Amino acid sequence: MSHTVQIDPILLSKVTKPARYVGGEWNSVVKDHNQVKLTVAYCFPDVYEVAMSHLGLRILYALLNERDDVAAERVYAPWPDMEQVMRDNGYPLYSLETKTAVADFDMVGFTLQYEMSFTNILNMLDLAGISLYAKDRGEDMPIIAAGGPCAFNAEPLADYIDVFFLGESEESTQLLADTIIAWKEQGKPGGKKGLLKILATQQGNYVPSFYEPQYTAAGDFQKLVPLEAEAADHIEKCVVSDMEQVFFPTKPIVPNIDIVHNRAVLELFRGCSRGCRFCQAGMLYRPVREKTPQRLVEMARKIIANSGYNEISLMSLSSADYSCLPELVDMLIDEFKDQRVSISLPSLRVDSFSVDIAKKVQQVRKSGLTFAPEAGSQRLRDVINKGVTEENLLSACENAFSNGWSKVKLYFMMGLPTETDEDLAGIADLAYKVLNLYRHVTGRNNGTVTISVSSFVPKSHTAFQWFGQQPVEEIERKQQFIKNLIRDRHITYHYHDAKTGRLEAAFARGDRRMGRVLYEAWKLGCKFDGWTEMFNYDTWMQAFAAAGIDPDYYAARQRDVEEPLPWDHLSNGASKAFLQREWKRAHTGELTPDCRHQNCTGCGVCLQLGVHIIDNKEGRDHVQDTFGC
Repeated sequence: MSHTVQIDPILLSKVTKPARYVGGEWNSVVKDHNQVKLTVAYCFPDVYEVAMSHLGLRILYALLNERDDVAAERVYAPWPDMEQVMRDNGYPLYSLETKTAVADFDMVGFTLQYEMSFTNILNMLDLAGISLYAKDRGEDMPIIAAGGPCAFNAEPLADYIDVFFLGESEESTQLLADTIIAWKEQGKPGGKKGLLKILATQQGNYVPSFYEPQYTAAGDFQKLVPLEAEAADHIEKCVVSDMEQVFFPTKPIVPNIDIVHNRAVLELFRGCSRGCRFCQAGMLYRPVREKTPQRLVEMARKIIANSGYNEISLMSLSSADYSCLPELVDMLIDEFKDQRVSISLPSLRVDSFSVDIAKKVQQVRKSGLTFAPEAGSQRLRDVINKGVTEENLLSACENAFSNGWSKVKLYFMMGLPTETDEDLAGIADLAYKVLNLYRHVTGRNNGTVTISVSSFVPKSHTAFQWFGQQPVEEIERKQQFIKNLIRDRHITYHYHDAKTGRLEAAFARGDRRMGRVLYEAWKLGCKFDGWTEMFNYDTWMQAFAAAGIDPDYYAARQRDVEEPLPWDHLSNGASKAFLQREWKRAHTGELTPDCRHQNCTGCGVCLQLGVHIIDNKEGRDHVQDTFGC
């Protein structure tokens, strides 16, 4: 029997942004729990404004609510002032749609977007009155599930989650719902463990309690030993082979307050084939599968009609790589010419073609342009397989400045493998070249260049997963090194906190023992660690000490390319041999081509998962089968 949480409006008025907690938004779906067979609480471990901007949860929420037999509702992390009200007054964590206590749902699903939100997962479970550790939960508690990019190294959360879902969930979610409903209707045979055994046999599902980690005498991870017959040695991700007809929500929830990305979103394609060696998303979501411009315009028409938004964001990992982008932009501009709906591109390629597209989409007003050279020297750009040159960037900027732009933002990383101070000096040098180019092209001195430099975090399933992150002190030295090279007030320099990056790396490359650190940090009050004002590095160091773990064992240790890795059993389809080849090629600065336009690079995804690149310009079978893919 589920119970509704009734929050006193007087108490709600005492917190910042009470609209975060009331629900009732346009296009939200409210169902009677007594009329459905399955209830799902989709939890995003961050505040409303961030959570409402996440496309993945929006898709799954709308997908399940299309069914008459399922009610899917949203749950977001309350900000500390609201959490205090809830704890002081005995309010459990509840859903936005029906204000139902989270503990009363059949399944509670968390999305894992960012390692620094992990403490919020524990905090939300505790607020819900659900035991943190999976082993401590009784049969009356919901199944706790998790998916998203961080699920590809699930081990730091393994003690807390019943089942992880790897990959794209549009199709597997339907099977999941059918499986749980059938299990319930049959009288829940075998209890929760019986359900998990069924789920463990389905593609993409990882049940961590069905495995036991083993370590060497020296304390290094050795292997995972399956404990149940249903536990597979390798879990392959789920993948949608054809994006053209896959479900996409056309009735987006319109938020009560402004959110991070408050606009309509069109997903142009999934995947990226550029092969940047630092990029986890580029590996996890292979291969590229495009939608047609006609399908995208049809979806845009419905979304705008159902939401009233006046801006459409063209979203993908690298939106400017969409093969039919000029045609699509023309079609959208024509479709909405009488409705004052603008088009936005979140990222641009470092080429003049991008600027020509930007000219079309920014006819009303010219905001700044953003490019991502990633490294300051050509040598280092070759190491990371970025595949762009300084000439590409300067040519694009010259085109932009000739067409009225005066603001350029450049994204870089520091702490990359083989990086030297000379490479870092190249970042400042590039900023000056862009600024001087503006002055030369326009004859004016009102241009601005913003450089944003983040510290590199090695991630699982990338060519750089073996690389040890540089110490905090070295990253901070490098940050000041660049700062000292910038003397022009028209250049703005931003950099990210190195200490946050160290923790992110420890979790990104961690094993199950990192779960102890997470618990200690939560007990000490850590939460919203991705927010600068909430992050407390010293408290985290206390947590590592209490758990008896050295963060640098995970974050900074250079790993042998042959050693077993805690995430080897979780597969995105790309072979470890391919990543090892890429690691070696990085050290010689050897470029690997974009498999979408040149030879297959042999990563193994298409062959392993039975999917193909879908490129509307070149057709799905254009790739040369060099490796038999």
